[in-house]
Amino acid sequence: MEPHPNAQISRLHARDEQALQRVRVVGKLLDNAVPIPGTSYRVGIDPLLGLLPGGGDAVGFVLSAYIVLEALRFRLPKETIIRMGTNLLMDSVVGSVPILGDIFDVTWKANARNLALLEAHLANPRPQRAADRWFVVAVVIAILLLGLGIITVVVLLVRLLQGLLGA
Repeated sequence: MEPHPNAQISRLHARDEQALQRVRVVGKLLDNAVPIPGTSYRVGIDPLLGLLPGGGDAVGFVLSAYIVLEALRFRLPKETIIRMGTNLLMDSVVGSVPILGDIFDVTWKANARNLALLEAHLANPRPQRAADRWFVVAVVIAILLLGLGIITVVVLLVRLLQGLLGA
């Protein structure tokens, strides 16, 4: 394993380093896994998941939410958590619009943005005030409610389609 270019990040405890590696792997898989030949642009599986009817967006949300939830262990400041949550919300809501949402997912790359926010926090040597416990609990509850909402919408749409198709 290569050493981190930033000494602050390399001073993480082993457990936190493993968490950071997991977040990097999931973020890359979702947003930057495959290079587009002839360009410097990369895409991940997030927009492809959105193409799967009846649950692809829900799976993408769960994986994206994992990044935010795992990042909470690093005692992020409120502002960073809010930005990460906003990225997740934008990705989930706009990304769920058929076709246009998938195009949005290709360009927005919420998971890469959230990984960059986490790494910027870890690389910043100045002390920052971490979000209080109740704020973090509220964020976790909001993410769970958003996920429940997405899953509910998916279930309702599948039932509607089944009714329309007479299945």
